[in-house]
Amino acid sequence: MPMFIDHNDFRIGEGEKVNLASRPTLISPLYKSKKHYKKMLGEHVEELSRIQNIHFADNRYSLLLIFQAMDAAGKDSIIRHVLSGVNPQGCQVYSFKHPSAEELEHDFLWRSYRSLPERGMIGIFNRSYYEEVLIVRVHPEILAGQRIPNELLNGGKVWDNRFRSIVDMENHLYRNGTRIVKFFLHLSKEEQRKRFLRRIDEPSKNWKFSAADVEERTCWNEYMRAYEACLGATSTRRSPWFAVPADDKANARLIVSHIIVQTLTALSLAYPETDEVRRQELAEIRRMLMEEAPERETEQ
Repeated sequence: MPMFIDHNDFRIGEGEKVNLASRPTLISPLYKSKKHYKKMLGEHVEELSRIQNIHFADNRYSLLLIFQAMDAAGKDSIIRHVLSGVNPQGCQVYSFKHPSAEELEHDFLWRSYRSLPERGMIGIFNRSYYEEVLIVRVHPEILAGQRIPNELLNGGKVWDNRFRSIVDMENHLYRNGTRIVKFFLHLSKEEQRKRFLRRIDEPSKNWKFSAADVEERTCWNEYMRAYEACLGATSTRRSPWFAVPADDKANARLIVSHIIVQTLTALSLAYPETDEVRRQELAEIRRMLMEEAPERETEQ
């Protein structure tokens, strides 16, 4: 059975009025068996590794992958499985936690700028600046602690202003060679409950669970509304959001890996061409190295 994934099935349209309840958290398996899944993912990982080597050598673009989701949606495992074949030299992973005292002295995008990928690199944000329009929106007391001038908070425009700042920044990055792909791992509340129970019941997973996870779960509806507003306001043609059904981890990995491969393939990357001057330089270096060869090797 040939695998076919149309990433447009998961893409959030620019200006779309997002209704997450109408988007699936589970779709039919894209694989026939566990063996088939491993084969397909392996092919994706191998192709991603191949393209990443060219991307690194091409050194014109950078790729930023952003992952956002509710707790237990599988962000870490997707990053681990999908990027398993990528050369660590060309990849950077950042997980943004609560802002430090220094970071709170700056605007909400400042700390992200310092972690953006260089040309030829793949940057991964496991959570990102989008937390500032998600968790901060659900818990406005966090916003109060950011010491933003009152006149900028009045009128209820703070979220629209932040959406605009994000889109402006992402457009700026696009114009300077950074391609941004954003994944919202769309998990159902019931599947989250099951995964939380596994984290409690399996000792090897206890470390993943905290009481705060359950507390955030009580704000599920508020988070869904925040995500809907965020995805609709910040998904653009140049820097799209993809709502990836996440109840089946294997499916989610296949979808994400396919989209990443397609994104890099569309850049028409190539190894740098060797000009005549460079060829002469290499020929001279080769000659010098050959002259250093031991006498026996030279005779052969």
